[in-house]
Formats: sequence, structure tokens, C-alpha cells
Amino acid sequence: MSTPVDNKPGPFSFSAENVERIKEIVAKYPAGKQASACMPLLDMAQRQNDGWISVPVMDHIAEVLGMIPMQVYEVATFYTMYNLKPVGKHHVQVCTNLPCWLRGSNEIAAACKRVTGAGFGATSEDGMFTMTETECLGACVNAPMMQIGDDFFEDLTAENVETILTTLRNGGTATPGPQNGRHGSEPAGGLTSLKGEGEDA
Repeated sequence: MSTPVDNKPGPFSFSAENVERIKEIVAKYPAGKQASACMPLLDMAQRQNDGWISVPVMDHIAEVLGMIPMQVYEVATFYTMYNLKPVGKHHVQVCTNLPCWLRGSNEIAAACKRVTGAGFGATSEDGMFTMTETECLGACVNAPMMQIGDDFFEDLTAENVETILTTLRNGGTATPGPQNGRHGSEPAGGLTSLKGEGEDA
């Protein structure tokens, strides 16, 4: 479990747009159960607060939902999707779990470090990239893979990782999904069954 980091002093409040969204989210839960909205509000706050959650952010969420601040801290420190310290413009999460490791995640991690200059747990000097090692991101069929922001990049090689990160550093947009041309999680060699409409396996 991580410890909240409060190195961005000052109050936090949701934007007017997010305040309206909060009303819609809280309305989905029974009366008296508004604490159930804690996780979506943490996500919303993280997106508004430059990709991370400070103690003032969590305190404000507690106030909005009528919770004890410690209850919000417990949620934020339990789940790895909440960042408790500042991150770079692009949060790069590299999966190193068994399927990705067997398919070369070590090379992917090394390529990331070459381009960003940052290892796992660090942010590049230019503030563009924060590198994080993750366990499983659920795209094992397309290993090795990494997540940048909300996007999955799959079927990676060291070469296309360098291309993706260089494109982002230069202000461009990288295309998520499989990087080897296959569609979704179809077999790498192409379909072997159900090739046409109405055909049996």
C-alpha cells in the first residue's frame, strides 16, 4: 500500500463541468450510499489534477461524499491506477508479467529507458514521461504490451516502442492497438476458423 504524497500545496475543487458530472454519478447509488462514488470521483479528480491525486484532492472528495478523509485515502492507496505523486505528460506503464516477459518485455523496458532516459518509478528530466512497471494489463494474447494514458499498445518490439515514444515526445499522436498489423486479438497468422458468415468452427 502506498502513502499519500502532499507535495502540491493548496486547495482543490472540481470544475463546474465535473460538479455536474458528480451529480449524475452520485444519483446512480441509493440514498445514503454516495460513498460508492469514491472511485469514479478519484479518477475524475486525477484527470483534472494533471494526472495525480494529492492529499487536498482526497480531502475534497471526502467532503463532497460525506466521508471521513481516511476512507478516501484507503481507496486511493489500495488501487495502483491512482497516482499519489506527480507524473509526466505521458504515463508509460510497461507490463512485465509472465506472458509479456516471455515475449520480450525486458527489451521493451530497455527501449523505453533509452528514449525517455527514465527507469521504472522515475520521470524523465523533460517531464514528458513517467515510467511504471505493471503486473498484468489484461492483453496477454498481444504480449508484449504497454499502456500510455488510456491507450494500449500491443505486439510491441523495441523498434516500434522507440517510434511510439519519439512520436509522442515530438508532439505527435501514436496509434494504439496491435503494432504488427493484426486485428484485435485474432491469431497472429490470421483466422483459422469462422472465416465466413454462417460457417461452423
